[in-house]
Amino acid sequence: MELREYAETVVESEDLARKLWRPPGKLTDDAPGVARRIPAPGRPPELAIAPARAVKVPPAAGMRDPAQRARILHALANHELQAAEVFAWALLAFPDAPAKFRRGLAAITADEQLHCELYIQRLEEHGHRFGDFPVTGHFWNKLGSIQTPLHLVCTMGLTFENANLDFAQEYERAARDANDEDTAEVLETVHSDEVRHVRFAWHWFGRLKDERSDDWSTYLENVAWPLGPGRARGREFDRDSRVAAGLDDAFIRELENAQPHRPNGRPR
Repeated sequence: MELREYAETVVESEDLARKLWRPPGKLTDDAPGVARRIPAPGRPPELAIAPARAVKVPPAAGMRDPAQRARILHALANHELQAAEVFAWALLAFPDAPAKFRRGLAAITADEQLHCELYIQRLEEHGHRFGDFPVTGHFWNKLGSIQTPLHLVCTMGLTFENANLDFAQEYERAARDANDEDTAEVLETVHSDEVRHVRFAWHWFGRLKDERSDDWSTYLENVAWPLGPGRARGREFDRDSRVAAGLDDAFIRELENAQPHRPNGRPR
């Protein structure tokens, strides 16, 4: 199966099972085709993107209440679905990107699909289906500012996934405090994969940027407001995860000194 066909299915299918289907064999990239910037994902009606003001998600403390926990799990599943769609979108938007970079994007897409399935399973064990609550298109709303692969790694890898190094652990602790070990284990899996994803972003950040340019300045120049360092971390900063992801110590210090953006600590 071609990478392009896989990416088109993830982005454009209106059937959730097809969007989350992962090819069992090795993907080829012999016909990446022309660049396509798909403006919005295909979704089943129950997962149509709603305005942010219509979506109410409890903060991490809501894990103590199973009803609120279900809403959190629903939002986390949508977070992962959007991530899978956006990384697949990038395969279509940047057909001329380096082959290893494209293979890495495909691998991350598959990880995000799995994460979405894991959250859906926990949601169903709480008596709900994916689509029971409205969902946002927070990641999709940022695609207008992603014009290059460097923009992509700064926006998705070094901002959203970077922040999830903190948020996944925050939700994991909240789940354990609520005696929901199964949910905590899913969040632990997501956090572990997120370290790899940030490592991938950092590696390609170094490959794609001008080698003479400063890392921090380059990051700031390639992530569009309102994103930036305040959105690349949580309230509690996990330095060890950034070290494990291979980030430069100077870059980590800048992140650690940034004022965190806290929209009630809620997933999108």
